[in-house]
Amino acid sequence: MESGSEKDGDFMFCDEDLSEISGLKKGGDFIEVTCGCTSHRYGDAVGRLRVFAGGDLEISCECTPGCQEDKLSPAAFEKHSGRETAKKWKSNVWVIVKGEKVPLSKTVLLKYYNQTSKNANGSHKNHNGRPCHRDEFLHCTRCNKERRFRLRTKEECRIYHDSLADLNWKCSDLSYDKISCDDEEERASRKVYRACSRSPSCSGCTSCVCFGCEICRFSDCNCQTCVDFTLNSKS
Repeated sequence: MESGSEKDGDFMFCDEDLSEISGLKKGGDFIEVTCGCTSHRYGDAVGRLRVFAGGDLEISCECTPGCQEDKLSPAAFEKHSGRETAKKWKSNVWVIVKGEKVPLSKTVLLKYYNQTSKNANGSHKNHNGRPCHRDEFLHCTRCNKERRFRLRTKEECRIYHDSLADLNWKCSDLSYDKISCDDEEERASRKVYRACSRSPSCSGCTSCVCFGCEICRFSDCNCQTCVDFTLNSKS
């Protein structure tokens, strides 16, 4: 069951997100699906992908009846399959959706994935080792201007979290910036820069959009449901 940052497999994704994916099984803190990788020389290598709530991905290979490869990373599975254009596992490793092969990058299964979390106790980090969460915006309920929230620390994440839940949030409530409804809104050309370590103008990817880590999840809040794991303000 879900408790704080721990999630039962039933709570990781909405049922509709997984209903068309083949081979679905749910465990205590993971889900498992059928996956594969295609080599033009050797054909399809099939396996079982486990997606853990903490962000880890593991693949047990079933390319042949006697294959002993287990707990492979997606990159290692891609290489093991003999894929000629390796190092693009997000595009080369696929799952079956509605009977069709769909790259992992086009599914919800990478929602919790972040490679750096393995070396940072589960926190979401950028290449400088600092917490990396995409800047977010909220509209003031009085002037309707958008205000930027920078999510660099747990305190800033909590401010945004509580402001998002406040149906009457206004400019003057922003505690770390002294602004009022009279202040100009940030220019549209500046809003596209939202602190992604991959691309300054990123509109939301698995590098800058965190779906739950020790910095931005709060065990004392009862809003931690399947809906909470969606992008609140992806543009």
